[in-house]
Amino acid sequence: MDSSGKPSTAQIVVLATSSALTAFFYSIYRSRATIVARLKEAKKVSLDQDLKTILSETPGRCIPYAVIEGVVRSVKETLNSQFVDNCKGVIERLTLKEEKMVWNRTTHIWNSTEKIIHQRINTVPFALGSHDDDIAATVRVIRPLDAAELDLETTYENFHPTVQSLSSVIGHFISGERPKGIHETEEMLRVGDSITGVGELVLDNNLIKLQPPKQGFCYFLTRLDYESLLRKQGNSVRLWKILAIVFGMAACSTLLYILWKQYIHRRQSKKEKSILEEFKEQQRKRLRELNIEESSISPTSCTVCLSRDRSCVFLECGHVCTCSQCYEALPEPKKCPICRASIDRVVPLYNS
Repeated sequence: MDSSGKPSTAQIVVLATSSALTAFFYSIYRSRATIVARLKEAKKVSLDQDLKTILSETPGRCIPYAVIEGVVRSVKETLNSQFVDNCKGVIERLTLKEEKMVWNRTTHIWNSTEKIIHQRINTVPFALGSHDDDIAATVRVIRPLDAAELDLETTYENFHPTVQSLSSVIGHFISGERPKGIHETEEMLRVGDSITGVGELVLDNNLIKLQPPKQGFCYFLTRLDYESLLRKQGNSVRLWKILAIVFGMAACSTLLYILWKQYIHRRQSKKEKSILEEFKEQQRKRLRELNIEESSISPTSCTVCLSRDRSCVFLECGHVCTCSQCYEALPEPKKCPICRASIDRVVPLYNS
């Protein structure tokens, strides 16, 4: 905070940044908390022969938000892994990532970064079946790629390092980028995997479907069970809540510090103004006692003796108000006659 009482640029930046981050983290927290609350209220449905009957008797033949657990089963065809024998699935994601080291000109260190240079996702229609093979009822999964928490199993992973030569090494140091290699992965949702689905459960023309829910509910397809999914989402809510609280406290602390500094500044200014008025009144009283007209006093006259010129600069207040003789006569501890601030040191003033 400067001498005028206004907040410094750093304080304004800290307050604005912490306030913006608090609002951002709080909005994420509210969104995640809403997801968890709705997830807790979702209706748990068993995948059995009675499911179709239950849906047909439900208004609209639909459960708006339901939890169902089952085993991945193919509908017509399956996807074969391109790298692993006898590995069949219904979703396949192939990813190529370029890994490299980048020179940071600020910290002067090499940082590892990666960039996706190619990704392809293959899908085929699939359904969820019961863990009991005797139960024929299945639930067709609609638009699985729209689901959150779609954690696929890594079936293949390989790293292809970049071949280095002397000229390329020199070029990399000049450009500030040093390629490490290509990371190749294959991820699949395999036939037979246990899946927990959370979404809208509908009966459409004798076909049971699990599809993205309406009204802003979150669609889940995960290899976690329901309780594990709930714990994971709850941990995420706690994380964003802690971040919002921390940055909120930082914003409040900064604001209180600025207000406190302004209060101190205003109180000091009011005190200095009162002291100055008191000093002027004492000076006028002394002029009356000496029977001297105020207009006849030189502006450079000592404010104590009113006869000699001012010749001392008081630090740290900066007032020039007395001659050297009157300064020596001030009682200990020496204070400025105008503002009553302690005099740390005196600089002689020479008038040419």
